[in-house]
Amino acid sequence: MTGPNTQGFDVRHQELEPTELSVQGKIPPYCAGVLFRNGLGPRDIQTDKQTTYRVSHWFDYFAQVHRFQNYAPTPEHLQVRVTHNSRLTCDGVIRRIQRTGYRGEITFGAKYDPCMSLFQKAQSIFKAFPQTVPDQVDISVSLNINFPGLSATGSKQEMPGSGIQTLCNCTDNSTFQMLDPQTLEPIGVADQTALHPSLKGPLSAAHCKTDPVTGDVYNYNLDLGVTGTYRVFHVSRATGKTSILATFSHAAVYVHSLFLTEHYVVLCLWNARFRAGGMSLLWTHNFVDALAEYDPTQHSTWFVVDRTSGGRGLIARYESDPFFCFHTINAYEERSSTDSSKVDILADICAYDNLDVLKRFYIENIMSDSATDLHYGNPRNYRGRGAFRRFRLPAIPEVLGSKALPAELIFSMGKGLGPELPSISPRVRGRKYRYVYGVTDSGKSVFLDGLVKHDMITQTSVYWSQQGQTASEPIFVADPESTDEDGGVLLSVVLDGIRGHSYLLVLDAKTMMEVGRATVNGVVGFGFHGVHVREE
Repeated sequence: MTGPNTQGFDVRHQELEPTELSVQGKIPPYCAGVLFRNGLGPRDIQTDKQTTYRVSHWFDYFAQVHRFQNYAPTPEHLQVRVTHNSRLTCDGVIRRIQRTGYRGEITFGAKYDPCMSLFQKAQSIFKAFPQTVPDQVDISVSLNINFPGLSATGSKQEMPGSGIQTLCNCTDNSTFQMLDPQTLEPIGVADQTALHPSLKGPLSAAHCKTDPVTGDVYNYNLDLGVTGTYRVFHVSRATGKTSILATFSHAAVYVHSLFLTEHYVVLCLWNARFRAGGMSLLWTHNFVDALAEYDPTQHSTWFVVDRTSGGRGLIARYESDPFFCFHTINAYEERSSTDSSKVDILADICAYDNLDVLKRFYIENIMSDSATDLHYGNPRNYRGRGAFRRFRLPAIPEVLGSKALPAELIFSMGKGLGPELPSISPRVRGRKYRYVYGVTDSGKSVFLDGLVKHDMITQTSVYWSQQGQTASEPIFVADPESTDEDGGVLLSVVLDGIRGHSYLLVLDAKTMMEVGRATVNGVVGFGFHGVHVREE
């Protein structure tokens, strides 16, 4: 067992201008385009009062975004060239901390300043980020290209353009931070009411779902209260118009992602309930402490919403054994084995047995040199590690019944073997598929320790792992000349802890063998997600 590459948790370098990288091996020409990656910046901020503000949770780092431009071969340059630039996207938040000594916004795990008034706390919840200055928000989870319905600065836009028109940063609230796709400079900020006035709740999924054919986007909005109000919505790529597909009530839950199949949106409300209907955020000012203790007797509830032109709204509710989850992997429909006139939904996730993983990612637990003595930092603590699970929602009904139907657990992989931060071929999203890729957390390190390709048919896995190398989420880029599901490559930004720099790793998605890399002139912080856009 080894410790983490600590350089990835304190990054002070920015590459504001595109810098050409040294390339080894051969990066396939079909990778030409742009890879955007979320990263993180410095851990410590020195204040004007001669105190130090220190980030305490991995999910609360100061946002930095990276841009890798892969240039197609030309007669002058026969191989793919790569440039890299990066920028902190929350300078206004850092200036606020330097001036006041506290952050002044809802965080995931940081403690709030006790001097904040109840009014200030309430305002930061119910108007998630009241600031209108683009760099005065700290958002660093998922990135979206050309989010329908939004202009480059976050105002409402009916008709989208072609190419990379907009880039927005999203997190687990209803705020969008708009970035310049070239310079990465923050240029706008908006919330979901810009899409539809009913989307006034402060929380949403960091991972919306996009129809692979139409480009339409689906997500939910949660309005807090004694009972939470959920609105599942759809944004049309063609028109930019937003419609509410279903509205229903349920306890307020922290949900990071959802499912999309050919005909349905599936929102699973798993076991991460907020205390006092989310009002606990008023006094905790962070998600971790606002959540109730994990209740193993409380079922996870699955809501199935019709997304077809018929617009039947909420049509089914299922219950399964309890679990917690960050990332859904994929979901698809198949003919029901119990009723040939109906379909089943198969839904794949990376699931946890409780909420230990939230506390495991406090930096003191990740970076401890004596992690074997820690409850949350101990990699042998299987309670804080996820497992790939598949559920079946059998015989989807036509209309909502009075009782919840039972969901079935089909299988569960060993814990920590991945795939967390999952990725699949874009060709099979919402369809039956075979391969899933992700990072592993197998216990070789106190942090993430490799990449995995898992075969759902053979139930076997192939791994990439090297001593001192910490890989990020793998992003699948399909080979347009291949008809195989695994025809393509994986892009992952890896930190070489031995040499003290990062590199863009390119793996053959069939073999999990390296085919090329581009070395960065510094460190790319341990971020979460990214997106690749192919050159037109």
